[in-house]
Amino acid sequence: MFKIVVGHSEDPDSHTAVKEVLEQCASDLADIVPKAAILFAAIDFDHALILQEIDSAFPGIDLIGCTTDGEMSSVLGFQQDSLTLILLCSDTVEINIGVGYGVRENAIAAAQQAVQQAIEKSSTAAKLCIPLPASYTADGLTTSGESILKGLKLALGSNVPLVGGTAGDQYRFTKTYQFFRTEVLTDSLPILIFSGDILFSYGTACGWQPIGSKSIVTKAHETVLYEIDGKPAIEFYQYYLGQHPPTIEHPLAVYEGDSDRYYMRVPHTCDLEIGSISFLGDIPEQAMIRFTDISRNEVVAASETSLKTALKNYQGKEPKAAFIFSCCCRRWVLGTRTKEEYQLVRNALSTEVPICGFYTYGEFAPLEPHGSTYYHQETFVTLLLGTK
Repeated sequence: MFKIVVGHSEDPDSHTAVKEVLEQCASDLADIVPKAAILFAAIDFDHALILQEIDSAFPGIDLIGCTTDGEMSSVLGFQQDSLTLILLCSDTVEINIGVGYGVRENAIAAAQQAVQQAIEKSSTAAKLCIPLPASYTADGLTTSGESILKGLKLALGSNVPLVGGTAGDQYRFTKTYQFFRTEVLTDSLPILIFSGDILFSYGTACGWQPIGSKSIVTKAHETVLYEIDGKPAIEFYQYYLGQHPPTIEHPLAVYEGDSDRYYMRVPHTCDLEIGSISFLGDIPEQAMIRFTDISRNEVVAASETSLKTALKNYQGKEPKAAFIFSCCCRRWVLGTRTKEEYQLVRNALSTEVPICGFYTYGEFAPLEPHGSTYYHQETFVTLLLGTK
């Protein structure tokens, strides 16, 4: 047995919201006792109160979660300023959680701590990990998605897929919160690991179209791109945009080796004096990159493309649930069309399949089945879960 139930409330009062989601979940659970929970919450809720209420309803439940830039579910669709609770139930799938602290200073150690805690209670090998780490910790200080990814790969092995997203704070970029059981944290890496009789698949898509020929990153350091094809990075963008500065509407496509698969990197600020551009994620030297152009119709359609990829690779009859992780930058460029992303997923799945997810500050997912996990931006990720 594997069952997932979802509660979702848009009530701004924390006590009323958590009461509402608990009532919704209890109605769907019947007499089943959940093994674990995931909580997605807007930034302005009283998170400590909410966690205490959930723990009172399900004493000692293993819970992880984070604050968001928007929430989605099969109960209310796309919302902002809302609360989403997901309860996971199974007698054949092992579900364990862990948390690492101090992720900004030492992501490798935090990942090792989280994984060790999660797997020590498991009787079988990890098959899938959902990470929900900090993105901003305090006063605008950021964590590195690439360092978190590296740490998790070292701790779990590179063959275990990582599918999830980093916490958000509703586009304030100051401080995000993570949840672990009844703790409200700010600089942590909570994870949930599935093992046992779990069946899953995933898909990614962005909708931006690479244009022009491929170029080579000839000088870069972490998130700062200095040179492309031996010339100042800003000249690369000026070739396409003239004197307009780089924006999130024109990210770079960074290619996976010699393949046609790529992940996205979003420009943040530029230094016109030295010609460098800072991005919201690392860009490796010698990587092949291309400029991308935006069509909002294609960006919206990417959610359906992501889902269809996951459905194509799903080995069971029908998934028991769908998780979706979409980038906050997608929400920003789509504006009033944001709700269409969720709706395309809803329309393509049976009404019996519960859906849940949130808008992230960065996404984790492989680019292909059985492939290596990457840290993404401006990407829509679908994760399907079920059993054999």
